Amino acid sequence: MTTTQTQLFQTEKEELISGSEAIAIACALADVDVITAYPIRPYDTVMQYVSKLKADGAFDCDFIVAESEHSQFEIVKHASAVGARTFCGSSGVGWFYAMEAITVTAGLRLPVVAMVGNRALDDPGAFGVEHNDALAVRDLGWMLYWVATAQEALDTALLAWKIAEDPRVFLPFAVSCDGSFLTHSQAIVRVPDNKKVRQFLPNYNRGKLQLHPDNPITVAPQVNEDWLMEIRRQTNEAMLRATQVIPEAYDEFKQVFGRGDPSPWIEEFMTEDAEIVLVGMGTLAMPVRVAIRRLREQGKKVGFLRVKFFRPFATEEIRNALSHCKAVGVIDRDYSYGSPSFGGVLFNDLRAALYPLQRHPLMLSFIAGLGGREVMVRDVNQVVDMCQKAIDTGKIEQENTWIAVRE
Repeated sequence: MTTTQTQLFQTEKEELISGSEAIAIACALADVDVITAYPIRPYDTVMQYVSKLKADGAFDCDFIVAESEHSQFEIVKHASAVGARTFCGSSGVGWFYAMEAITVTAGLRLPVVAMVGNRALDDPGAFGVEHNDALAVRDLGWMLYWVATAQEALDTALLAWKIAEDPRVFLPFAVSCDGSFLTHSQAIVRVPDNKKVRQFLPNYNRGKLQLHPDNPITVAPQVNEDWLMEIRRQTNEAMLRATQVIPEAYDEFKQVFGRGDPSPWIEEFMTEDAEIVLVGMGTLAMPVRVAIRRLREQGKKVGFLRVKFFRPFATEEIRNALSHCKAVGVIDRDYSYGSPSFGGVLFNDLRAALYPLQRHPLMLSFIAGLGGREVMVRDVNQVVDMCQKAIDTGKIEQENTWIAVRE
């Protein structure tokens, strides 16, 4: 760290910053070695703030502006292989343009940390939030987390390097931040000091897997049918081990920084006695909680469950949280054309997770808020009314509903 960097983060303080700026500050606190950038909204506010920190002498890193998103991810992939702590990011179709490199990063077990500024996929274009961009990596070996606040964005980024760089894991980690609602909205964030971060986050040590002239190893071999299944299974076992590493990292985070949620996997809001539980990810939590508080004042037993980790999926925690309710309304900010019940991605994974239960709540799928459209209190009320109707009649007339759509 530079002297200026050390001075800047010498004491814990509060800052009025956006979710993107919080991620950039986390990069400086984590002393990231290599950061790549290529502009695409709404992610690009991260690279802008990183460049400001670097220009001000507050952050010393190799900051490389690439000529495309594909090059971005290729650069950090190779940098991670030689032992550098890395960060990059993208949004929408930019994330897809890098898909070859993104896929290989997971296959090579490289703990790259990336931010996805969730936005709609072109065409037609929209800068507003949709989750389909980040969800494209759900089956590739990337850990995938949705944050709801700028504070959570900073904290989760620090946790991401901690978890991804653990030798038991060595998998990439994508931090998903809803476009505009989180990437550009400012809030008061507690920025920790360098001493605590250094205590929490050790140096990245790749050990015998580090690519180096003194350690001649093969990277990205052509194994064909001889070893491909074994390598895939090894990646799966790493993801299984991540389910043990994640709670350990969260417990240590609480000890060092003195804050943290009860569960690393999910957030529950008024679910204890809820007959109807709504489920969603990201900044959807804000309007849903407002609506639920008002419904509670009317005597309606409604709660909300926010899924934080999408990969690895918090199966047991979600089962425990939803097993007692009568109906579950899943609000997806994504779509899965032609999927079972033509529902959203989260809905289908949730229904699969609850399938082994002896007693199943009624499950309804809702698509809402695509392209950055606001999810209003009245929309949440409509979702609750449809769930209540299913409870009253004992049947689901329509499994999937698109909310607040023009006819």
